[in-house]
Amino acid sequence: MTARKIFWGFVLLVIGLVSGITLAARFDWLATAQSQNVKLEVKPETINMEDAVVNVANTAGKAVVSVSTEHVAKVKRGGPRSYRFNRPFGNQPPFGQDDQFNRFFDDFFGQMPDMDYKQVGVGSGVIVDAAGYVLTNEHVVNSADKITVRLSDGREFVGEVKGKDMRSDLAIIKIDAKNLPVAVLGNSDNLKIGQWAVAIGNPFGFAVQNPEPTVTAGVISALHRTLGVALARDRDYNDLIQTDAAINPGNSGGPLVNLRGEVIGINVAIYSTTGGYQGVGFAIPINSAKSIMSRLIAGKKIVYGWLGVTVQNLNDDLAKYFGLVDKNGVLVAKVLEDGPAQKAGMKESDVIKQVDGKAVNSVKELLNVVGKIESGKAIKVVVVRDKKEISLNVVVGERPEKIEESEDSSESAQGNWRGLEVQEFNAETARRFRLDIKEKTGVLVVNVESGSPADDAGITAGEIIVELNKQPVKNLADYEKITSSFKGDCLVRTTHGYFIIKGEEKKQ
Repeated sequence: MTARKIFWGFVLLVIGLVSGITLAARFDWLATAQSQNVKLEVKPETINMEDAVVNVANTAGKAVVSVSTEHVAKVKRGGPRSYRFNRPFGNQPPFGQDDQFNRFFDDFFGQMPDMDYKQVGVGSGVIVDAAGYVLTNEHVVNSADKITVRLSDGREFVGEVKGKDMRSDLAIIKIDAKNLPVAVLGNSDNLKIGQWAVAIGNPFGFAVQNPEPTVTAGVISALHRTLGVALARDRDYNDLIQTDAAINPGNSGGPLVNLRGEVIGINVAIYSTTGGYQGVGFAIPINSAKSIMSRLIAGKKIVYGWLGVTVQNLNDDLAKYFGLVDKNGVLVAKVLEDGPAQKAGMKESDVIKQVDGKAVNSVKELLNVVGKIESGKAIKVVVVRDKKEISLNVVVGERPEKIEESEDSSESAQGNWRGLEVQEFNAETARRFRLDIKEKTGVLVVNVESGSPADDAGITAGEIIVELNKQPVKNLADYEKITSSFKGDCLVRTTHGYFIIKGEEKKQ
């Protein structure tokens, strides 16, 4: 009996050892596989939050890189009139004094040679292809003369821009490397507000002497966010993911991932009043990036359709003024000269309701629809003009890289009509306020009285008024003439769109 017990005990021990070796070998194989495929295979509901973030850092984090850029700019030092003091607000010394100083400086020291000024930038990226393709933001590599990519394992490579697109703010960097971990791209169309998200990147870049990326966890706090013109500039930030996962300087271009380790967005911007993290970060949805990414890798140019108009969303007051039954549609604030819309007969104050058979209820929808239409295609655009629907035949153009639009400002404060104080706007005022503006007509709003009808309408200081009730305002004389006896609600067009300034309430 004792011998039998010893025998079976030995058998069980052998079985246990064999099973343990097999499982260990299997786990080692899985670990090797995960170095190439960083997707987290465990379902998030089967693990706690701490384990999920740890697994994301150990998998998706391996495919995140640091991107360091250098740009050398020439700073002119020699020649007459080259030695200037930076004077704020455009203040200048009396005529001749600046020239006298420059002549004295040149005579005493001689003309000095130009200098090279090195500008350094930092950002992040994510490896999306084993051939060495790294996805990042265009603003990370813009104007870079030299790019250095550092992997999470410490290896460094010289990067080359394979392709970039300013409007989408996406770029592809190519590195010559092997054995690269590749991120798994998820599906951003299925995202939900409140879903957990992890931002991965290299805040402050190479200043932190550690190649491993930083991870911050939070939730998706909003979807389909749009950044204003002041933040977006010429970029299309009209459908962004908002998250409270901390995104700091240097995180741009890094991935936003879900708890499965799948990339759901590319971190692109923060909103801050101090320059630091305040809980509001934005990412480009990965589904928006996929098609652009593939075309950039293939070396193709990214082309967007273009109508040649500046537009704005409708509000209740504007819809009522134009006799519309609802706020669905897009108001044309300006028709650009020689653009496709102007050639088709579109006018300011038209309301676009339909483009190429698709209803457009907002600026975001219009941009998405038009941007995907091929240049040169003839389409029908339905607009409402004077309460009547009109169908226009528009040949979609190719969106130019630089679009000259009038964005104005002005001088000599006048009156207080419904809370507005304005100045004349001309070439001298544009120079004084350092504004690069094509059209030098209109009046500049220099102050808006708090609680006034103008303030309620949403007009702010710095707007350029170019029309009042569809009457052109080229100068102060036009402005005073129109407003001196005007009654009732007034449609105001500025260089940024339309506003309704309410008239005084009638006393019963």
